[in-house]
Amino acid sequence: MKHLQKFLVAVMMVMAISSHAQDSNNPWAISFGVNAVDTKTSAGGGHNFLDRHFSQAFAVNDNWNILPSVSYIGVSKYVGDNFSFGLQGSINKIGKYVNFAPTAVGHDSRGYVVTNPGDLMYYGIDATVKYSFMSLIKSKVIDPSVHLGGGYTFFGTTSYGTINPGAGLTFWFSENIGLSLETSYKKSFGDRNGAGLAPNAPSYFQHTAGLTFKFGGKDTDGDGIYDKDDACPTVAGLKQFKGCPDTDGDGIIDSLDACPNDFGLAALNGCPDKDGDGIADKDDACPDVAGLAAFKGCPDTDGDGVTDASDKCPTVKGPKENAGCPWPDTDGDGVLDKDDKCPDVKGTVANNGCPEVSSDVMSKLNQYAKTILFDTAKSTFQKQTLPVLQSITSILKEYPSAKFSVEGHTDSDGSDKFNQKLSEDRAGAVVNYLVTNGIDSSRLSSVGYGESKPIASNKTKAGKAENRRVEVKLVK
Repeated sequence: MKHLQKFLVAVMMVMAISSHAQDSNNPWAISFGVNAVDTKTSAGGGHNFLDRHFSQAFAVNDNWNILPSVSYIGVSKYVGDNFSFGLQGSINKIGKYVNFAPTAVGHDSRGYVVTNPGDLMYYGIDATVKYSFMSLIKSKVIDPSVHLGGGYTFFGTTSYGTINPGAGLTFWFSENIGLSLETSYKKSFGDRNGAGLAPNAPSYFQHTAGLTFKFGGKDTDGDGIYDKDDACPTVAGLKQFKGCPDTDGDGIIDSLDACPNDFGLAALNGCPDKDGDGIADKDDACPDVAGLAAFKGCPDTDGDGVTDASDKCPTVKGPKENAGCPWPDTDGDGVLDKDDKCPDVKGTVANNGCPEVSSDVMSKLNQYAKTILFDTAKSTFQKQTLPVLQSITSILKEYPSAKFSVEGHTDSDGSDKFNQKLSEDRAGAVVNYLVTNGIDSSRLSSVGYGESKPIASNKTKAGKAENRRVEVKLVK
């Protein structure tokens, strides 16, 4: 019972420290199973070292001591670069002890005899540094390894230290569970008693077979990717994105996706582009119609710089100032209405779209003007003059931008003062008639010259008649 207590303490220590080391994802592992102790290796005899130590390595029934229950437990921790460090505690009962005794009764053909030293209790506590070849052979199932360590053995009433080289092989059923097979040669630091005597400090082989469980990997978000390898450890994601999510499944992780909930294009940082114009829908003012970046994704069919939605003439180029429509030229004179001072009357470019008053027109106006008749010594019109005034009015309306001066003249009868006043009144009367009948007053002016500008002799009746006149002059 004294040694059993030692073993239990050792197991508790092992569980508190670490098992067969595994990898950086699951740095901790615990192993348990059965162990076998074979004392043949230190019995002596044989032809040479190899023969003495390995000639009956698998004589299970003859030489191996096995408890039919869980008889070892170990814990280890991965320390990096394929190395792990572990502690193991084991228990066994020695009922088969091999000696080389070629003269003893019952020896075999090679001189070995197996005796029962009294079902001695065996306890072992071992520390091991292991190196795994699994990553070197690029396998996910087969895990060969070598190890070296030291331990302390309680063998019956004796106890001693050992150095323990060995090798192992684990078959991983999954990432966390495997079947582990291992053998260690435990070279003792002590003497082995001769044949027939109670064993003292034999070297021996110890073999183990059991299950190994890896654990300790942290996966905060539960996405199957350990935090140390997870670029997004607090949000469940995908392995191909190192644990980061891609909610919309467009191949762009959410943290780099400007539209994480909408399937989109890599060229647009994960945002969709329904109309295929290269502008993400979120930035597209017209997401259903292909357009131009300059207009936030809206089209400009006629290319006049006004988007179709604002263009009153979307298929015809026009200036923005006219809502995308070309400026009209109502009178067809080549001067746009916006620049045409006479938009409804055909004119010339030189005259800002207004018709130019020719000399023929002026001659015609003055022929009419000469026939204006006034009442004697008055500025009132005689009735037969009204058609003449109407004709003058019609001509002036054809030239809406032209300005005219109406001049009044008299003959020499009467005083200069009277004639001056009369000429002014008669010129003013013509202007008043024209304004009353639709001619803009800003286009007209009047002046009287009295008898100062005769065009004929005032000595004859005919000459005086010619001097009593109204003339129309074009103001430039």
